[in-house]
Amino acid sequence: MRIHRNRVGRRSLRASVVALGAVAALLLAGGAAQANVAVTQVSVDPYTDTQAQHHTEVEPDTFSFGSTIVSAFQVGRVSGGGSSNIGWARSGDGGATWTNGFLPGITTNAGGTFGQVSDASVAYDASHNVWLISSLGINGSAVDVLTSRSTDGGLTWGNPVTTATGSLDKNWIVCDNTTTSAHYGNCYTEYDITSSGDSLRMRTSTNGGTTWGSALAPSGTHTGLGGQPVVLPNGDVTVPYLSLSDTIRYFRSTNGGASWGATALISSASHHTVAGGLREEILPSAEADAAGTVYVAWSDCRFRSGCPSNDIVIAKSTSETTWATPVRVPIDATTSTVDHFIPGIGVDRSSSGGTARIGLTYYFYPTASCTAATCLLDAGFISSINGGTSWSASTQIAGPMNLSWIPNTSQGRMFGDYISTSVVAGGNAYPVIPVGNAPTGTTFDLAMYIPTGGLPVTGGTTTAASTTAAAASSSSRQQITTAH
Repeated sequence: MRIHRNRVGRRSLRASVVALGAVAALLLAGGAAQANVAVTQVSVDPYTDTQAQHHTEVEPDTFSFGSTIVSAFQVGRVSGGGSSNIGWARSGDGGATWTNGFLPGITTNAGGTFGQVSDASVAYDASHNVWLISSLGINGSAVDVLTSRSTDGGLTWGNPVTTATGSLDKNWIVCDNTTTSAHYGNCYTEYDITSSGDSLRMRTSTNGGTTWGSALAPSGTHTGLGGQPVVLPNGDVTVPYLSLSDTIRYFRSTNGGASWGATALISSASHHTVAGGLREEILPSAEADAAGTVYVAWSDCRFRSGCPSNDIVIAKSTSETTWATPVRVPIDATTSTVDHFIPGIGVDRSSSGGTARIGLTYYFYPTASCTAATCLLDAGFISSINGGTSWSASTQIAGPMNLSWIPNTSQGRMFGDYISTSVVAGGNAYPVIPVGNAPTGTTFDLAMYIPTGGLPVTGGTTTAASTTAAAASSSSRQQITTAH
């Protein structure tokens, strides 16, 4: 039985500029491989409200447009759901320097009326020159979708616009930024209604998120969560999501959100439940390239005999209504002990096809068979410059981290149900990720970091075949429904 959950994190931010020169090397628990990438902290939790586990920041999303990168995340995670506020971090010079702050007018910590807030998602509307952060405002069982707006490049943010009300969850937001599209300037928000069995809904804005249209559902059966809308260059919108039967499905609109078609299958999903009581889901991460190919990533054990751990797999669209069979990202051999999960895929939207540039960030356990006391959590990165045909060697961004270093929730230890990667056009990849150090007493030290200067998208010659020692047969695949 799936127990529905609201996701909220808490961390307060100082309004400050963090120069890349102020890099802190992370020296974490011994015994496992150390991260080999310099990272820069871009946020810190300033709040002291007693409901939250402070000095925690979780569940980041990012978006880049031109030389501006904006991330948003939960600050001060509350065990039962949500956080003290939504924090943001912003770079206007392609990742060289960063400013940060917190959204006003949502929670009582920042002049609002909501007790907690969760599920930050970032978009940019080029037509109206406005940055948008979607979030969930929580007051008990009432959970509303909110949209915060910035008209000065993400430097300051206004009080939120109410986008939808009810008992809602897992919102995502995206805008159509292709000037030749018939729907240029449309923005789309997705969410599900928990009181209606996670029934999916979409709303459209044509004025930079100031107002939102009626809630529209896909035709036919449409229950699930984590629908991540992706706008194609022709203006059509594809929304991959996780169904309640743990399959990856999608639906789409070809008329600017005036209506949404029936859902269809992208792929089945075979998933190994991650050890240590970690809160973890197989929510898809999706982006599109300049030609309209959609890349959908999730964690999946189908290539490992007996389903002992997960790889990251990617399914690519071959047309707007067809999908290629998922392929394994060759981070390591299928005989390794590593468990990979919670991917955040980024695609250079100026690239496409055989030269599409992909950056993929993920978390992993070096040893899948571990316990809450022994599991070590790491973050990794891998890239491709040919649309995923071959890949670079993987690199460790952060870790190892003990699970006791991250906040607890009613559904397990949590660094986020999703993460994100943005690839600057022709440039580096920028994941903004939670990185933890050992707590001081009962005070956590989990904050948002970026790889200093970003991560090069280099590609390489490694293919899934070259790292596959024993791919699982279909008869040995194990379909596992995550229960939280």
